[in-house]
Amino acid sequence: QVQLVESGGGLVQAGGSLRLSCAASGRTFSNYIMGWLRQAPGKEREFVATISRNGGSTYYADSVKGRFTLSRDNAKNTAYLQMNSLKPEDTAVYYCAAKVSPLPYYYGVNYDYWGQGTQVTVSS
Repeated sequence: QVQLVESGGGLVQAGGSLRLSCAASGRTFSNYIMGWLRQAPGKEREFVATISRNGGSTYYADSVKGRFTLSRDNAKNTAYLQMNSLKPEDTAVYYCAAKVSPLPYYYGVNYDYWGQGTQVTVSS
C-alpha cells in the first residue's frame, strides 16, 4: 500500500509553466513505477507520462512530449511533473499514480494506486 498526495496545480496563462509534486508514503517508494494521468471534463482519463523505478527511463504521451518532464527523487519519496509551454487544452485534473510491474514503465491507465488529483487550468 502506498498513499499519494499531489500538489502544485493552479491557474496559469498559456505559455507558462507549473511544477506538480507527488508525495508518497507507505511502502518503499522505489518499488513503484510512477505515472501522471489527467482527466478533462466530459472525457476519459488519459495517460500523460511514466517513469521507471530508478528514474532511468521515461515515456510521454505525444501530446505533451517535449513540453513536460517527469522526474523522481526516491530519497524524498517524491515524483515531479514539470510542465512548460502550457496550452489551454492541457486544462484537466492531474493525477499521480503508482504501479507494481516488472516492466520498466507503464503507459496505460490501469495503475494500482492513485492520488486525489490536482486541478490545472490554463487560460488563453
